[in-house]
Amino acid sequence: MNNSVLQLRQVLLANATRPFNARGGRLIRCETCLLATSLCICSSRLVAHDCQSAVLMLMSHNEPFKPSNTGRLIADIVPDNYAFKWSRTEPEDALLALLADPSYQPILVFPAEEADGRQIIESVQREENKKPLYVFLDGTWREAKRMFRRSPYLDNLPVLSITPNALSDYRLRVAPFENQLGTVEVATIVFAQNGEAQAAENLQAHFLDFRSAYLKGKNRKVD
Repeated sequence: MNNSVLQLRQVLLANATRPFNARGGRLIRCETCLLATSLCICSSRLVAHDCQSAVLMLMSHNEPFKPSNTGRLIADIVPDNYAFKWSRTEPEDALLALLADPSYQPILVFPAEEADGRQIIESVQREENKKPLYVFLDGTWREAKRMFRRSPYLDNLPVLSITPNALSDYRLRVAPFENQLGTVEVATIVFAQNGEAQAAENLQAHFLDFRSAYLKGKNRKVD
C-alpha cells in the first residue's frame, strides 16, 4: 500500500530521539490503521482508483505519530499521495520539487477568511495536462494557521476555500470552534465539490469506519 503518511511516520520514528507517548501507548495496534488489532478496519478500505487528483499532506511535528490523525485516511484512499514534515525555513528539496512539477496543479486548501489577500478560488478549473495537487495543512487549528502564515514556498499557490454545509462530526479530538473540520472532512468536501465523487464517497465511508472503531476502543478503554 502506498500510504505516504505511514511512510513518513516510520521515518520519523526511526530518527526520533525519544518516544512519542500517545494515549493508549501500550495497546497492540494494527500497523496500518493504528487501531487496536481487534478493531482493525483495513479490510473495508476502498481505494479510489479512478481518482484524477493528488494530495499532499504537510504535517506538523507530532501529527504523523497520533493514532487519531486522519490525514493518513486520505492517503489510504487517494493513490497519488505525498506527505512531508512541515518546516518554515528548511523545506525538503523533494517537497519543493513536487510543488514545481509541471505535471501538477498545486492548490492550497484553507479558509478564505485567513488568506490575507491571497488568490482565492471557490472551485478548481483544471489546467490542461495537469493533475490537481491538493495541499492540506495537517495539524491542530493553531498549527495549521502557523504553517499557512509561515511557509513562504506556499505563498503563490491559489487558496481553495470550502464552505461546509454541515458542522464537524469529528469527535476524536475537539476543535476550538464547533464549525472547524478535521483534515479528512475537509478533503471529503473538496473531492465532492470538484469532480471526484468516488474519492469523496470512499473517503467518507473510510472515515466513518475509522471514527466508529476509534471511539469504540476508547469506550472499552483499549485506546
